[in-house]
Amino acid sequence: MTHPTSLVLEGNEVKLRLQAERVQTGSPVHVDWLRFTVNLRFAPIPTVEHLFPPAQSSEFDLRSEHQLSEDDRRRAKLCHLLRDIPDPDFAASTQALELANNVCEILGEGFTVDPEMKKGHDFYRHRWSILRAGNECGWVGFLASGESPRQRAQSKTIHCNLYGVACTFAAPGWAPRMADYMDEHRALVTRCDLALDFFDGISGGMDRVASDYDAGAMDHYGHRPEHNCVGAWRAGGVGRSFYFGSKAAGKQTNVYDKGVQLYGKQDATGWQRIELRYGNQKRLLPTDILRRPADFFAGASDWHALMLAEHGAIASPEPIKTEPRLPLETLMAECTRNARWFFSTAGKSAALAFLYMDRETLMQFIENCAEMPGRLSKFKRSEVERIYQQMFKKISGSGAGHAAYAH
Repeated sequence: MTHPTSLVLEGNEVKLRLQAERVQTGSPVHVDWLRFTVNLRFAPIPTVEHLFPPAQSSEFDLRSEHQLSEDDRRRAKLCHLLRDIPDPDFAASTQALELANNVCEILGEGFTVDPEMKKGHDFYRHRWSILRAGNECGWVGFLASGESPRQRAQSKTIHCNLYGVACTFAAPGWAPRMADYMDEHRALVTRCDLALDFFDGISGGMDRVASDYDAGAMDHYGHRPEHNCVGAWRAGGVGRSFYFGSKAAGKQTNVYDKGVQLYGKQDATGWQRIELRYGNQKRLLPTDILRRPADFFAGASDWHALMLAEHGAIASPEPIKTEPRLPLETLMAECTRNARWFFSTAGKSAALAFLYMDRETLMQFIENCAEMPGRLSKFKRSEVERIYQQMFKKISGSGAGHAAYAH
């Protein structure tokens, strides 16, 4: 008798969880990844226990170490850690811990916060790890790892990143509950992945997906998205992926052999997945994406709506449009206005500062004033940098600023 490998058992467990979720929610589209950011002003208020960690147990504590429950040991370790956090960092760390605990409650049984504070990711200085079965399946980051203007702004936020395994093994109904929680704390969704699984395979398989692209079925508003083929695409190949769209534009789709990923190359299930990744680059992602994932999946393009229909689901397509770009002429006008003001009004003072301030003080002053002026704040920094240099040179060469530098 052949015993199933751990890979097969794990794959079967994932499949059963996804099938159970479909029955519970009535939707074939599964939320497979979630990231969101909360401003510290709106973050959850820490508990009294976290704000005022109790003293360590004394020698008179009647319970020995082995008599303490796992929760008691974890709580004691957390309180000991919180007492040692420097005062300036204490509020952010406790708010992040409270958010991590809240997220675990929403995810359901089996999710806990690691009592050990770890090094952060994505330019956050620290993180609280969210665990399931002893393995990290998400984290909550807080405080910035640097002192640049952008990171100082980041230090005023808390960020939650939930991996696919957390979303898969969370309790039924977790996604709409998370949406309500995020609304309560004015959270900003920065990434949300939506997955549509074909457990018996897509009609026509991966070759059909490539043919659909060539035929223009994935075109959106007359535009053909970028694409990339990964894996063994020659006849008989397995483990293939077909990417189209762009992360930079905040919408990318990956169609791939999910069964091969979970069971290995000997997979006999034919399981294939369409995974749509929404990001907040150029888009504002609503929390309703967690409440109505099928609608937002169908809204990505006509092809996504078609595949959902082939799956047998009915949805009301809800597109997430890119934010309209402000006209280049407007940006040029604002940069010109700012450059003229600099030359005509601030020129002498700026020259004096550059001549006589020491470098350290000057750089500190520049960092403290690194935010965009009000009229330019509605534009992207990269766009302003490129256009401002052009306008600055144009104004400086026209004689418009001579009055500010006159002797």
